[in-house]
Amino acid sequence: MKQITQTGATKEEAIALALQKLGVSRKQVEIEVLQEAKKGFLGFGARPAEVRVTIIEEVTEEKEKGQEKLAEDGTPEEVKASIEPQSEQSNDEEVQEEEQPDPIESAVQYLTNIAKAMDIHDLKIETEKEGKTILFKLESEKAALIIGKRGANLNALQQLTQLVVNKTAKSYVTVRLDVENYRERRQLALEQLAERMADKAIRTGKKVALEPMPSYERKIIHNALANRLDVETYSEGVEPNRHLVIEPVK
Repeated sequence: MKQITQTGATKEEAIALALQKLGVSRKQVEIEVLQEAKKGFLGFGARPAEVRVTIIEEVTEEKEKGQEKLAEDGTPEEVKASIEPQSEQSNDEEVQEEEQPDPIESAVQYLTNIAKAMDIHDLKIETEKEGKTILFKLESEKAALIIGKRGANLNALQQLTQLVVNKTAKSYVTVRLDVENYRERRQLALEQLAERMADKAIRTGKKVALEPMPSYERKIIHNALANRLDVETYSEGVEPNRHLVIEPVK
């Protein structure tokens, strides 16, 4: 039995991070909420959500079907609300396959609904699939609102959309969200930041701690400095406050 304990700014974020690390979809695991997230007041008393995600052991096909039905019946209310009611069960596997909602269409509808809730009514979405990665390219006059400060809104939407997609995907897939090439511009900015902070670490002879950022952004900085022999990089802390440290090599 393989399991992982994961924290996140929200319960959904913690689950998304755990699923990504385990490389499985939501229907392949059991989820136990150890701690609900708390926003706190004026920044004080805040705490992350914490979940324990356990991969369901392999069973026979007959038992697996029974477990899948049980998993559907036991889905949390907040997830049930986003799932279309199931039609009558059929013994024909092909009919069951057709009744399964398309993961990409479900995600597009989810993003559209979220945009409307943010008073964004001109959202356009294009999708590209490459291997086990699905890219959702968003376009809107209110792109800045979707992105948020330093990509916070976009990152949160990406993690939630990944949950939506992996509810019905046959196998685990990675979801990427981008708005008007923000990811490319952000990558360039992070690579430039990496060089500046590395130079600062060498100049002062002290390690430099960067602000908390998602794992894939930390990886961009790791890669940007991989060929430098005068500094080393590593991550410290726990999600959602995990951050990267640049330290001069002595």
